[in-house]
Amino acid sequence: MDTNEIYDYILRMQAIAKIGLTYSKDPYALTNYQEINDLSKEFLEKFMSIKLDRPNYFEKDIYPTPNISVRVMIFNEDKSKILMVREVNSGLYSLPGGWADVYDSPSQTAINESKQEAGIDIKINRLVGVCDRRPFKNPASFPDYVILFEATQVGEFKEHEYETDDVNYFDVNNLPPISKKTSKEELTRFIKAAINNETIYD
Repeated sequence: MDTNEIYDYILRMQAIAKIGLTYSKDPYALTNYQEINDLSKEFLEKFMSIKLDRPNYFEKDIYPTPNISVRVMIFNEDKSKILMVREVNSGLYSLPGGWADVYDSPSQTAINESKQEAGIDIKINRLVGVCDRRPFKNPASFPDYVILFEATQVGEFKEHEYETDDVNYFDVNNLPPISKKTSKEELTRFIKAAINNETIYD
């Protein structure tokens, strides 16, 4: 393993720690995430004297860009129903997806999130769009772009992780209560584009 590979592993550790510190509510877990964060930061500082071709993505002075999330639209055969997952925290439904992890490609993020939140493997059919979410969000929130994929379920449902407690297909014209992570206006736009084989952006 060369120096750059070691550096990449350290960055992955720091990414996991920062996600845990942001979203975990368990005091014991938060203590562990903080320790991982501190250790990985210490490791990174030891690499300062080594010439690397990898940036530190967690430096405060890095060039600011929007956050990137990925969402997956998984339809039944005739696209009359779409798969949605219910979030444990809110009790509301959303498309499978989430923030793109460091070093994961958009398509790999879609595959990972579908498995984690819905307990299914998917076959990605196409890119539906890349959309700026600012017009649909609180103006004070940090800007983010969402990458949208259309996909098909492969195989049966399996066990999914703790963030969701229900996975179901719903009629595209009779959707369940929608999570605040995606507005109904956005979701309607996404579904319409997928059904009509359109590509949307901005």
